[in-house]
Amino acid sequence: MAADTAASPHTGSVPTASGSGLTASQTRVIWLLLAAAFVAILNETTMGIAIPHLIGDLGITAVQAQWLTTAFMLTMAIVIPITGFLLQRFTTRAVFVTAMSLFSAGTLIALVAPGFEVLVAARVVQATGTAIMMPLLMTTLMTVVPPHARGRMMGRVSIVMALAPAIGPSLSGLLLDTVGWRWIFGIVLPIALFALAAGARWIHNLGEPTHAPIDVLSIVLSAFGFGGIVYGLSQIGGASTHGGSAADDAAATASSVSLIVSFVVGGIALALFIWRQVVLQRVDDALLDLRVFRSGNFSLSVAQLALMSMAFFGAITVLPLYMQNVLGMSSLHAGLAVLPGSLAMGLLGPVIGRVYDASGTRVLLIPGAIITVGMLWFYTTFGETTSIWTIAIAQGILSIGLAMSFTPLFTASLGSLEPRFYSYGSAVVGTVQQVAGAAGIALMITIMSAVTANESANGASDLAAGTAGAHAAFLVAAIVALPLLVGATLIRKPADQVGAPPVH
Repeated sequence: MAADTAASPHTGSVPTASGSGLTASQTRVIWLLLAAAFVAILNETTMGIAIPHLIGDLGITAVQAQWLTTAFMLTMAIVIPITGFLLQRFTTRAVFVTAMSLFSAGTLIALVAPGFEVLVAARVVQATGTAIMMPLLMTTLMTVVPPHARGRMMGRVSIVMALAPAIGPSLSGLLLDTVGWRWIFGIVLPIALFALAAGARWIHNLGEPTHAPIDVLSIVLSAFGFGGIVYGLSQIGGASTHGGSAADDAAATASSVSLIVSFVVGGIALALFIWRQVVLQRVDDALLDLRVFRSGNFSLSVAQLALMSMAFFGAITVLPLYMQNVLGMSSLHAGLAVLPGSLAMGLLGPVIGRVYDASGTRVLLIPGAIITVGMLWFYTTFGETTSIWTIAIAQGILSIGLAMSFTPLFTASLGSLEPRFYSYGSAVVGTVQQVAGAAGIALMITIMSAVTANESANGASDLAAGTAGAHAAFLVAAIVALPLLVGATLIRKPADQVGAPPVH
């Protein structure tokens, strides 16, 4: 079909993998990109658990500490939409070296940061490199891997996406309890430098880059649009908090104003950005080509990914807070409780990829959606006496459902596009995941905080109030996930559409 065979202007004369596998050179490139993506995601997942330690060590407030994650999310939201253009405009080697150099530089700055302001700047530099890495990996994979083997290779991506978040919190907890927060960056830095050196040596260019001029106005509109929305989402928790004191109410009012302004500016800028791209794509000069949404299968897959990211990232952010605040677990034990499920998710990735290659989407997506939705509803039964084993088993089953969903969705979405749109499709998938994940985290944390505060004001004990807050957040996550049951029946594997019109 057209989505699998149309010529790509980005691949030039480089031979595309065919037959049963890849060339040794192509395999080496993909493994190097997987390793680099693993390091970047590992870094992203180690910071959350370190916030309480940083508040004490750096002498900062909780509101200031939030910027260590907010600045990272903002940078990701701003840079990811630009990656579609970057991957078209520059060579694979140049993009990889730039991304890993930025990430390594940011990690080094964080390691030696003398204070809070420098640490925030380091996180911004790190995020710039991280934002480029996943779209580069996905675009490269779609370019060199033949259609019949893409599920298997996407399964390897699932390993990275599952194992890094699984190891991150546990590794962070161990380092924080022994040698301090700086070693979170000290462990990552040599791995990043090794990946940079290996990539500079072994990664080859996948064809000739295009020479389209960059549209500065699109970059500005993208930054204000996606950045404004993500920043607004990060302010929801502060805007909904009223501690009773004049200072708390003043802070909540300031957050409310900031939230409204951010959403208004972000919404207007995003609308203008979309209009600008529609105009520019007529002459193939768009920063982010939105013609990818002409594919119904791509659009459905992205919508499914958005709902799943919103529900999953929201719930997985609430879960460790519930385990620590209600069940009294340490940060290390809370991280270990979710480790088995994440490991299972990663290890199942290649198996699920092979099933996708052989049987298509529905055999995976339908049971995967049922498991995901069912376990999120089960989360609403967690209480003050829930055992760690119940949580670990539930998280393990949920991870299996997610594993059955993410690999088919990634593969089917990008596989529905013409090769010349792979880089833009990867950027869209990354942007949607980032914004949806931020929305899910903001929504669930806000609901949990509001319900907990309300229950406490009504005289409930701390444990009862915390349980009620977590219950409400899990309930919203389960409701958000319900449309997944419908979407799972509608998404198809592009190669299954034999005799149907090509997906454009």
